[in-house]
Amino acid sequence: MQLDQVRAVVTGGASGLGHAVAKHLVAHGGKVALFDVNDEKGHAAAKELGDAARYYKTDVTSEDGVAANVATAREAMGGLNVVMNCAGILGAGRVLGKEGPMPLKTFATTVMVNLVGSFNVAKAGAALMQANEPGEDGERGVIVNTASIAAYEGQIGQAAYSASKGGIVGMTLPMAREFARIGVRVMTIAPGVFHTPMVDGMPEQVYQSLCAQVPYPSRLGKPEEFAETVAYILATRYLNGSVIRLDGAIRMTPK
Repeated sequence: MQLDQVRAVVTGGASGLGHAVAKHLVAHGGKVALFDVNDEKGHAAAKELGDAARYYKTDVTSEDGVAANVATAREAMGGLNVVMNCAGILGAGRVLGKEGPMPLKTFATTVMVNLVGSFNVAKAGAALMQANEPGEDGERGVIVNTASIAAYEGQIGQAAYSASKGGIVGMTLPMAREFARIGVRVMTIAPGVFHTPMVDGMPEQVYQSLCAQVPYPSRLGKPEEFAETVAYILATRYLNGSVIRLDGAIRMTPK
């Protein structure tokens, strides 16, 4: 798929990795629909990207809301052939914390947003993409999900987050196998520690300690590197049903 042909829904597109992907796609001639819950950031991000971007306030856990916004976005962009799932929350907390066991709602909310939300947008996108005219190799679309290295090496305090991201890894292959018949590929990226707004307020000592844990290069990942990986997936049709770790060879310690 050529990037100037991309018509993409990007969840979490108002900031962080999602915004980096949207920016990269627009810079190469694509069009994007930014799905987010933060109106202020969403409108600002769309304005920054120009006429090729639109913002839609979207709760990724709402089945009807997502289906409606995906259909509206396809109409506005003149098509839909990419879903990029970047929306997510941390859901940090120990199972047995100082104030008692983790409330079940905390665990359930993390799984709902990160895992169920990704599934919800992916299936809504695939339902529309199956009607696309097939391109080379019969391709009609691509779904890229965002997991995390926490899916493999979850730290203490990441039980909910790791479970949600592990679920994303687990559904990648069966979805890719099912969607083969409609020409829609499914891939997942498992990023390591990236420089996003979530680390901006981090103390310098903590920041440098994180960088030192990455074998090479010893720094945090750049959102642009994540976006370039997405672009490579879109352009390379033989990538399907797999998870790419993008992490500088870091393997997280227990805590």
